[in-house]
Amino acid sequence: MTFETAAEAIAHITSTEPMFSVGEADIRGVRLKVFDNAPPHLRAVLQLSAAEHADKDFLVYEGKRTSFSGFEAEVSRLANVLIAEYGIKPGDKVAICMRNYPEYMTAMMAIVSVGGVVVFLNSWWTSEELVYGFEDSGARLVFADGPRVGAMAPFAERMGLAIILVRGEAIANTRAYADLMANASSDAAPDVEIDTDADFAVMYTSGSTGHPKGVVQTHRGAISALLSWLMSALVREAMGNGVAMPTDADGEELQPAMLLTTPMFHVSATHACFLVSLATGGRLILMHKWDADAAVDLIERENVARFFGVPTMSAELMEAAIRSGKSLPTLRALEAGGAKRPAAQVAKLAKAMPHAEPATGFGMTETNALGIGIRGTDYIERPGAAGRLYPPLQELKIVDDDDNIVPNGQVGELAIRSSANMRCYLNKPEATADALRDGWLYTGDLATVDDEGIVTIVDRKKDMIIRGGENISCLEVDAALHMHPDVLEAAVFSMPDERLGETVGAGVRLKPDAELDEAALQGFLREQISAFKVPVKIWFRSEPLPRGGTEKTDRRALRTECLGAGAGASVLGG
Repeated sequence: MTFETAAEAIAHITSTEPMFSVGEADIRGVRLKVFDNAPPHLRAVLQLSAAEHADKDFLVYEGKRTSFSGFEAEVSRLANVLIAEYGIKPGDKVAICMRNYPEYMTAMMAIVSVGGVVVFLNSWWTSEELVYGFEDSGARLVFADGPRVGAMAPFAERMGLAIILVRGEAIANTRAYADLMANASSDAAPDVEIDTDADFAVMYTSGSTGHPKGVVQTHRGAISALLSWLMSALVREAMGNGVAMPTDADGEELQPAMLLTTPMFHVSATHACFLVSLATGGRLILMHKWDADAAVDLIERENVARFFGVPTMSAELMEAAIRSGKSLPTLRALEAGGAKRPAAQVAKLAKAMPHAEPATGFGMTETNALGIGIRGTDYIERPGAAGRLYPPLQELKIVDDDDNIVPNGQVGELAIRSSANMRCYLNKPEATADALRDGWLYTGDLATVDDEGIVTIVDRKKDMIIRGGENISCLEVDAALHMHPDVLEAAVFSMPDERLGETVGAGVRLKPDAELDEAALQGFLREQISAFKVPVKIWFRSEPLPRGGTEKTDRRALRTECLGAGAGASVLGG
């Protein structure tokens, strides 16, 4: 049965698929839509998936393969270690700080399985930043790899940290993960009661201003996001817009496979990649470090169907595939998160890899990554859009500064209400009260919504450049820069100006062997955008633009680096 509208498809699925039956519940004093028959907690998601997909490969890392049932057994062994060796009980916070090893996923689910709260610490943080994370969260047990243990050395003893060392040489005052696992008492899941609305994680925002905020996520919130994505796929299929998965030589559909490229301390990796793969029986391929050429090889070898990364990674993957002469025919989706993909990149991807749907989405740590999405033809025709709200739990509104809903097409702040939203900001009641009001999360993003429900993000409230009273959207100028065929990545930022208050500056990384100077790029931009929006100074860089912990381009770091360079060699036309 094929449905003409999404509303019809949603009504059919919610009435005929028990898992997606929708009801209501009181959550922290607000009546919200929920999935009535959802798994009660994330440990149950693991158990259900392991039972259904037992012998299928789940994690693949540098030649080692772990099945779903093997992963569940490892999780249960480690969960029993946490109870027996460290006395971890429901509500206790346990941190993880390492690169994307398979042990990261095992530790995450083991903490969850004993009712603990996972504290995701940014593995790029300095020692001072890590001190803040431990002080703010209260975690005193941490899973860490060698380099991160080194960063903790100056304060670990003073703070009374217990460290479980994952990989690397033995280090004093740590216990080896492998030794603990070898001595685990049982691989049976511990008998611990976990409440649906209990906290599951504290995940830190990138902290572009001041200290980062710890976003407290619950089991219900994460599962609400997870099932919403799964239901969205069913809606597309019910409307005849599903994508056929790659098949083997006998015409049998291959196991879904995804390449994980973003760090696990951000929701794009934990939720949209790891948990989705876990719930759907997908194979998750990990990379030691992002490398576009290596990614091409992995996609080809593992028959990867879904690629998820920040927009720059999509561009680099495309260039690497072209260089190698490989078409990557199993790819079905090129998804971007963490930042808005430049509009010009969408058409390039669609042309270079026509068998892979370009897709993008808008989600936040505060929403468990749920939010808005767009893909395929819709996205190609509207490359600047963020998309439609994922059904069926969410509501959205666009409001002015007085919280009045603005007419369709007008710019206002985007607010989202759903059971996937965070519980609070840890230890920050004022920030929580400002962001969460009657179940609505006020995102801080300026947006419009049209009559078809398609949302376009205009900019962050704090990322508008005000030049002599004229508002300039950083995202608009970013998009114009990316329209030039020689530009690989670019971002703009505000520069102080005595007369105008602010003007526009830009950092640009060109494609290899490209030759482009400041005057030529500025001339190109004047054909795309108003002259007052064109950067007055452009810094050309050979290295990637700086990124924050969420893999978004760090405008503030870029601004500091560029302005600090003065009229040095990296400044052209200055």
